[in-house]
Amino acid sequence: MGARANRHRGEIEAVLDGERRVLCLTLGALAELETAFAVDSLTGLAERFSSGRLKADDLIRIIGAGLRGGGNLFSDEDVSAMAVADGLSGFARIAAELLQATFGAEARPENPPGPHPG
Repeated sequence: MGARANRHRGEIEAVLDGERRVLCLTLGALAELETAFAVDSLTGLAERFSSGRLKADDLIRIIGAGLRGGGNLFSDEDVSAMAVADGLSGFARIAAELLQATFGAEARPENPPGPHPG
């Protein structure tokens, strides 16, 4: 029996590599993402995510930070080698759900996050 996600704390559950994990964008995880995406505020981070134009590397960073925020000891390199049901769309769905749980409806992308062309 693993820990269960608490949506009131911004946690979600996702199955990565066949294991159910709790992900959470804690304050520390958000600070990590601010640095990774070179933005100077949480508003800047939310604006970047709400564009819906995320690259595969962005999904890795978001999911990696969420895993670490949820108490899982995985590097972004570990995340890049993980398998998820439905492949890329599954990773995009996990990232979208995590962002929704963190930022709420106002930060939800019009389209689910996915890689942008080019």
